Amino acid sequence: MIGIVAVSHSARLGEAALELALQMVQGGGVRVRVAAGAGADADGTPILGTDAVAVAAAIDELAADCDGVLVLMDLGSAVLSAELALELRLSDVPVRLAPAPFVEGLLAAVVSAAAGGSLDLVAAEASAALGAKTGQLGVPEADSMPGEAVSTGRHPDAVTRVVVVRNPLGIHARPAALIAEASVGADVRLRRLPDGPDASAASLSRMLILGAAQGDEVELSASGVGSEAVLERVAALFDDGFGEGTASPPAPAGQAAPNAAERASEVAPVLAGTVLRGRGVSGGRVAAPVVLLGPPVGEPDPDVVVAAADREREVSAIEWASVAVADQLRGRTARATGQARAILDASRLLASDPELVGDASLRVRTKGLSAARAVWETAVAHEQGLTALGGRMAERAADIRDIRDRLIAEILGIDVPGVPDRDEPFALIAPDLAPADAAALDGGNCVALVTERGGPTSHTAIIARSLGIPAVVGVAGATGIVPGVTALVDGDRGTVEIAPDAETVAAAEAAAVAVPFRGEGLLADGRRIALLANVGGAADAVTAVASGAEGVGLFRTEFCFLDRVDAPSIDEQVAAYRGVFAAFRGRRVVVRTLDAGSDKPLPFANADAEDNPALGIRGLRISRRSPALLDDQLHALARAAEAESAIVEVMAPMVATVDEARAFAESARAAGLMTVGIMVETPSAALLASEMLEVVDFVSIGTNDLAQYALAADRLLAELGELNDPWQPAVLRLIGAVGEAGRRWDLPVGVCGEAAADPALAPVLVGLGVTSLSMTPRALGRVAAALAAVTEAQCVAAAKAVLTAATAADTRAAASEALATGTAAGIAAGTAEGTAEGTAEGTADGPVV
Repeated sequence: MIGIVAVSHSARLGEAALELALQMVQGGGVRVRVAAGAGADADGTPILGTDAVAVAAAIDELAADCDGVLVLMDLGSAVLSAELALELRLSDVPVRLAPAPFVEGLLAAVVSAAAGGSLDLVAAEASAALGAKTGQLGVPEADSMPGEAVSTGRHPDAVTRVVVVRNPLGIHARPAALIAEASVGADVRLRRLPDGPDASAASLSRMLILGAAQGDEVELSASGVGSEAVLERVAALFDDGFGEGTASPPAPAGQAAPNAAERASEVAPVLAGTVLRGRGVSGGRVAAPVVLLGPPVGEPDPDVVVAAADREREVSAIEWASVAVADQLRGRTARATGQARAILDASRLLASDPELVGDASLRVRTKGLSAARAVWETAVAHEQGLTALGGRMAERAADIRDIRDRLIAEILGIDVPGVPDRDEPFALIAPDLAPADAAALDGGNCVALVTERGGPTSHTAIIARSLGIPAVVGVAGATGIVPGVTALVDGDRGTVEIAPDAETVAAAEAAAVAVPFRGEGLLADGRRIALLANVGGAADAVTAVASGAEGVGLFRTEFCFLDRVDAPSIDEQVAAYRGVFAAFRGRRVVVRTLDAGSDKPLPFANADAEDNPALGIRGLRISRRSPALLDDQLHALARAAEAESAIVEVMAPMVATVDEARAFAESARAAGLMTVGIMVETPSAALLASEMLEVVDFVSIGTNDLAQYALAADRLLAELGELNDPWQPAVLRLIGAVGEAGRRWDLPVGVCGEAAADPALAPVLVGLGVTSLSMTPRALGRVAAALAAVTEAQCVAAAKAVLTAATAADTRAAASEALATGTAAGIAAGTAEGTAEGTAEGTADGPVV
C-alpha cells in the first residue's frame, strides 16, 4: 500500500479535498493524512499556512505500514514545507513529492493507491491528473503528459465487449474510480467508439480523457487470468449507470436559473389549503407571511468571444473578483459567531480557491469566454460533479452556486440577490439557501425557512437549528407559494400548510408562546414522569438546562461529528462528551452511540453506497465493519463519565436481535459503563422487548424510525408523510408491547422520538407504560402542562382506547374522548379491572396489544 500526504495552506480545503477523494474509493482501505493549515488564533479562526513538522509527522505515521509515501502540495510555501519535511522525518520509507494539481492529483492518487499501485504508478497518475481537465476543456495536450504511460493497444488474446454509457454525466471521476476498482485482477482497457482515444482502466486520468458521455458506445477489452469475470463486472457497472441512474441528464445549471418572470410562469402556483411535505430539519411551528428569495444572477451570454488581446484583462477581472468576494465574506465572518462563522469562513476560502479561479481563467485563455461566462461554466462543472457524488457532497452544490453568483455580480458590477430585509416577521421560501445567506439570518426577522432542496446536514439545516427557527427542506414546488400568503411551517412534522384557517393559525401562535417548565414532570395525582431533553452537543445541553430539563434522554453523539472526514480520536470524543455531562451534574444523561447512516451518513463510518441505506449498515451495525469505532466511543464515554458527575447511561441504536443487545451490553460494561440500554426502533425489538430487558437495564423508543419500519414508509419521502405518524395504530400497539414488558420487569421505558413532544399524545404514552419522555427543550413546558391535567387512571383509559382503534384518525379521537369525558371514578374502576386483566393475560400469553 502506498500512503498519501496532502499538504495545503487551508485545513478546510485539505479536508474537503480528502472527503471528495475518499468518495471515489468504495472499499476504503487507502492510507491518507492531511497536513494542512498552521493552527488557529485565540478566537479559534484557522490560520492559513503550512507546517513542515506536521508534514514530517504525517509521513512518519504512514511509514509504519506503507511501502512508500506520495506527498501532494497546493502551492507556494507548501512545496517548501514538503521539501523541509524530508529532512525532518525520522523514517526512511521512500517518499515522492508530486508536481500535481492538488485536488485532481489527490483524487487520482487515492484511486491508484487503493488499487494497489506502486509508488511510481501512483505518482504518475497524480501528475497526469490535469490532463483529464484540459482534455475536457479542449485544451491542446502536450505530446506526452507527465507520467503518462504509452498505450500498447488491445492485447491480441483479449476478450471484448461493447457497452453503452447510460448514466447522465458520463464517465466522470466516480464512475472511473468504480471501473478501476472492478478491474483489479486483469488488464482492462477502454476505447470510445467509433474512433475515440484508448485508456487503461488502471488510470483514472486517462479514463477521464476518454470524454465518454451518456449515449456513447465504449469497447471494453480484458486480458489475463479471470478476464471474462472482470469484464462482466465492469460491464455491469455501465448497465447500472454506475449507481447514478440511467435517466436523461438534467438541464445544465445555467438553464435552471430563469429570471423572476420566467420562474413565475414555470412554477405551478400552490393553492390555499394545500399541505406541502418535506424533511423537517429544525423543530417548531410558526405561521408567517411568505417572502421568496430573489432569483440568482442571470446566465451570461455564451456567444460572446473575447479577442485574444483582451483575454488577460478578463482573467484579471476574475482574480480581482475572487479577492473582493473573499474580503466581503471575511468581513461578515468577523461579525458572525458560532457555526455561522465557521460556515462563512468556509465560503470565503471557496471564493479564493485557486482551483476554481484557475479553471475559469483557463476557459478565458483557451476558449475566449468572457470572465462572467467562464466563472459560470466552471461553477456548472463543479456543481454537477458534487451532485453526481450524492449524499452530503451533493448538499454542498449550493455553496458553489452562491460563490458563482457573488463572483459574477462583482465582475459585472451588479447587486447580489440575497435574504430580503423586512421589518415584520416572515417565512423565507427558496430553491436552496447559500451558506452566506443562511448565516445572514442571524438577528433578522426570518422566523421560518422552507427550501426545495437541501438535507439534514446542509448549511440551511445547521443554521436553522442554531437559530432555533423551524425549517423544512426538500419541499417540492415550494417556490410556487404566492408571496405574502400566510404559511404554517411545522419543522417537527416536515409540513408547510398554505393559507391555513384562523383557528389553525391561532393554535400555532399559542403553541409558539413559551410555557414555563418548573423542572418536574407530574401527573395530577402526583405520579412522577421524567421529562428530559434531546441534545446534540454542549451548546444544546446548556439550552436544555436553562429550560429546566430533568436530564438528557437522548444525547445524539453523531451530531458532534457531522462535518468530520475522519473518525474523531478518543481525546476529541472525551472533550465533546464532557461538555454535555458537565451541564447536568448529578443528573441522568442517556447517551446514544454513533447513529450514522441512512439520513446521517458520516464519511468515516459509512464508506459504501447502499441501495437501501435505511435497511443497511447504520447504527450499531457499523460495528460489524468497524468494531474499533464502537470500542473507542465506549472508552471515551467511560473516561468522560469518570471526569464528570453526571449519571451516564448508554444505549445502542438500530438493535434488531437479542444477541445484538447482549453483545452491546457486554462491550459497554467491559468499558466501564454499567447502565446499558437499547433503542427500540425496529418492530423486532418491540416484539422482543421482554427478552431484551433480560439483558439490558432500560429501553428507549425511537418513534420516528419505529413508524418508518412498522409501516414500510421511508421517513425521507414526503409523499408518505401521513404514514410516518406516531398516532398510527400499529405503532401504538408496538409501544404498548414495549410498555407491558417494562411493567413486567419493572424497568424504565422511555420515548425520545417526535411523539414525546406531542402534548396530546404524552398521556397516551404514559398509559401504555412509558416512564420518561425526552424532547426538544422548548416542548417541555407544554408537555408538562398536559400531563399535570390528567391522572394515571385517565392515561391508562386513553391507552386502552387507542389500542382498539383501527386508523390514525380513530386513535386521536379515541384518546381525546377518553381524556375529556371519562369520570375519575369510572375510569379508576375500569382501569383497576383492566390492569389486572392485562397483567394476567400478559403474564400468560405475552403482552396485550
